[in-house]
Amino acid sequence: MSDTAPSAYPVGDLSRVRRLHERGSHERAAVHAILDAAMLCHVAWVRDGQPFATPTIHWRDGDRLYWHGSSASRMLRSVSDGVPVCVTVSHLDGLVLARSAFNHSVNYRSAMCFGTARIVADGAEKITALDALVDRFYPGRAATLRPMTAQEIKATTVVGMTIEEASAKVRAKGCGDDEEDLAHPVWAGVLPMVTTFAAPEPCPRGPVAHPFPETLAPYGAGARADEAFAATARLYEERG
Repeated sequence: MSDTAPSAYPVGDLSRVRRLHERGSHERAAVHAILDAAMLCHVAWVRDGQPFATPTIHWRDGDRLYWHGSSASRMLRSVSDGVPVCVTVSHLDGLVLARSAFNHSVNYRSAMCFGTARIVADGAEKITALDALVDRFYPGRAATLRPMTAQEIKATTVVGMTIEEASAKVRAKGCGDDEEDLAHPVWAGVLPMVTTFAAPEPCPRGPVAHPFPETLAPYGAGARADEAFAATARLYEERG
């Protein structure tokens, strides 16, 4: 985000938080934090009146979101001329068990981003974006890899979308029981949830065994996935 950009995204009919307003935010920092703590998003779009929601890897560069896939992908072929989409990211942080079925809930973080998706047609920008996909999650790794072939570049489509509207929504608290239910004799509380990495499993093939790179330290055994993705996003942003 540039120094002159507003701190919040514009609020329109698409992004307006209509329920539980206290959980919502249109602040860029709040939206970006949720996007950057994830690797997987869902892209919702409509083709010939039929709605689709496609899961894919995403990465962010300022107010721009990118994703990629096979050039044969139905979704990617549909955005060549630009198409309105909604990109969502969600994190499930805990199960909330109350003393009534109505008050059961979950703790979560979610972001919804709206804009017009278009294929990245410029060859140089496309290669830069594909390198950015690698470096966004694995800092400095793109330069160490075997260069992409012309066929690999041709077979891959990259889509970019400027975030025009966005909202974040978060629940991070205990069960919201009614006062009269507190005496009901049943366990209530939160079951926290985190996704963590296990120990790295080196590829057994190849003539030389290479040490685990220091640049991948955020992904070490026991590391939280959301924290690792957020850490590599900060490194990517710092490298410019």
